[in-house]
Amino acid sequence: MRITGYRSLVTVHDWGRPIGDVNGVVPGGITEVPVLVLTTDSELVGIGLGQHAEIGRVFPVVDGEDPRAVPALYDRMLSAVFKSGHQGSTYGAIAAIDMALWDLKAKMAGEPLWRTLGGRDPVVPGYASGLDAGLDDAGLEALHTRFAAAGFTGAKVKGGLDVEVDLHRIRLVTDLLSRPGRPAWCALDVNEVWNGGQARRYLRQAEQELDLAWVEEPLRRWDADGMARLRASVGTPIATGENLTGSEMFRPLLDAGAVDIVQTGSVWGITHFLRVAAAAHARDLPVSPVGYHCNPLAAAASAIPNHLTTEIQDLIMPVGLTVDQRFDDGAVILGTTPGLGIVLDETAIEQRRSTGPWAQPWASHLRPDSAGKHLHLKGTS
Repeated sequence: MRITGYRSLVTVHDWGRPIGDVNGVVPGGITEVPVLVLTTDSELVGIGLGQHAEIGRVFPVVDGEDPRAVPALYDRMLSAVFKSGHQGSTYGAIAAIDMALWDLKAKMAGEPLWRTLGGRDPVVPGYASGLDAGLDDAGLEALHTRFAAAGFTGAKVKGGLDVEVDLHRIRLVTDLLSRPGRPAWCALDVNEVWNGGQARRYLRQAEQELDLAWVEEPLRRWDADGMARLRASVGTPIATGENLTGSEMFRPLLDAGAVDIVQTGSVWGITHFLRVAAAAHARDLPVSPVGYHCNPLAAAASAIPNHLTTEIQDLIMPVGLTVDQRFDDGAVILGTTPGLGIVLDETAIEQRRSTGPWAQPWASHLRPDSAGKHLHLKGTS
């Protein structure tokens, strides 16, 4: 079998609620979901998810190749952009192709991807993460009532601007998710909004009242030295890494002893996750992939020894995507459909295609000018 071409589709995810973080909120609750379809000289196609606008830079080096050689083709794509760089949207294209190649490899074997990757158990532990910065208490309660019904007892809350507000929201969520004999846990995600002094002050106050599972992205993604100093001065574990592209970008964090829980973004692909997980495992560190539509890294998470828990951002799927997985007892239960288990309904996708504010996702996610200042001067804009 050989790769012959690709198609790009765009569907939408209707979250049914505002979603966002400290850097911005999408009030309408509808976001675009780019879908890549790799075609072959057979009836099989590979499906990859995520932004791939720069696919033209890297597709020529996989065109005509056998899709089973996934890691080698991943490195071949990286080599193709060796001089000009692979970060950002270029890495997104590499990741979407990589995901589609893994999907094809498993389909060729006639088995689900979690089996192809060496997984033994289709049950992948997860936690609730509603991208909830735009929700009031009633919205937060409605969301986590649904997560609780699916058995989730762990969660992550967005925050970082006001410790008292955040502690209140964390208590609300943990109360909703706790079961008799099984108290819930909660993490806090601040999406790089603090500097070092703010982080220490906030966490020292929070630690007097709550035991956070971790704090996520407390400082800018590249600040390995700052996170190492923070880690030495507070008791809350530090999680970071979702915005780093390529295993080499994790070296400064790992070498500085700056992270307790290593994260990767699902949009950066499966090979990336596997390589970062191996680097973390060599240092006895757990990994926790950050979520994305259809939970594409769950299959890979089932096959590594140091998976901690996977972020689950919603219990419904984007329009036109049927996924062979379910949620029970706070976990993703992977199915037996060959590949990633994603089936496309292109008619439904085409019918829902339209334009709207979600067509410019950056409009709601510009890093605010006030980032890094909020906790110094309350009440200033």
